[in-house]
Amino acid sequence: MLRLSKLADYATVVLVRLGVRGDLATAASLAQETGVPEPTVAKLLKGLAAGGLVVSYRGARGGYRLAEELKDISVARVITVVDGPICVTACCDGRECAHGETCGLSGQWDMVNGAVRQALETISLADMANPDLKFDPSSAASAGATMRGPEEQGGCHAGCVGNP
Repeated sequence: MLRLSKLADYATVVLVRLGVRGDLATAASLAQETGVPEPTVAKLLKGLAAGGLVVSYRGARGGYRLAEELKDISVARVITVVDGPICVTACCDGRECAHGETCGLSGQWDMVNGAVRQALETISLADMANPDLKFDPSSAASAGATMRGPEEQGGCHAGCVGNP
């Protein structure tokens, strides 16, 4: 199973909230608004600033704001800043593993890594902030991740974001 790290998930939540706010926010206010523990938010914001996704302002009226608009930040970029390169195996992007000589697939996982990375590049944080957009699995296999608006969806189960 491929699973996003908790820190990358939390970073996405914090960045989307920061983008929706549109103004300076402190780690404490973002923690309160998102439910992510304040020490985790503070740690994330420091790393996100180092990765160029947020800008920090010092002082009594300081805080953080997005370095770019939500529409210009991809989910892939957030994951890369928080967790490093997107890899589904240890032997991606030319790296070797302990079984490289015997498994016969050395370097072949790069195709999978590239497909996952490409799909994540097509989804922006603005997409994530829009509860009316849903994933369209019918076109995902041929065109990468595709998002549909509410007029094209035809229903969704009760657990989806945006459904009561």
